[in-house]
Amino acid sequence: MTKYISILRGINVGGTRKIPMTGLKSALENAGFQEVQTYIQSGNVIFNSEETEARILEEKIQEIIAATFGFADVPVIVRNSKEWAESIVNNPFLKENDPDIEKLHLTFLKELPSAENMEKIKSLDFLPDRFQIIGKDVFVYCENGYGRSKITNDFFEKKLKVSATTRNWKTVMKLHEIAKF
Repeated sequence: MTKYISILRGINVGGTRKIPMTGLKSALENAGFQEVQTYIQSGNVIFNSEETEARILEEKIQEIIAATFGFADVPVIVRNSKEWAESIVNNPFLKENDPDIEKLHLTFLKELPSAENMEKIKSLDFLPDRFQIIGKDVFVYCENGYGRSKITNDFFEKKLKVSATTRNWKTVMKLHEIAKF
């Protein structure tokens, strides 16, 4: 049995695509997911499954959301708890002197971007905001806050041509904490 964290993109934001977490939890449990927990209303789900392929779990969760809530186009990203922990350890901004955690975000990419798109984005400069891509993670440090930054989730989706969803560092750490138990 493997512990997973699933993050949904673009639900319960600004009153659109409303998915109650209690309903999502029940739908996933009814589909055989085990020890399902949700965290806040932005589509964060921790669960256990015997399935070993994240892609299969992503597709299954998308199907459940479409059947239960009528939203056929909700991007779903699933990482196992080991991958999640590796993402935390890999954050390059944590290695700097006294980083402000409030300014840290992590954009999760559904798949690896093409080498061509990676090269194009590496040369872009948005100082004082910074980002670094490691695998399917984009670590973002927004000096003046994420709301004022140009390096947003939409920016990365457009430039890298992959689905993505972003969480602030507090949420990343809380999901890690929940998944450990």
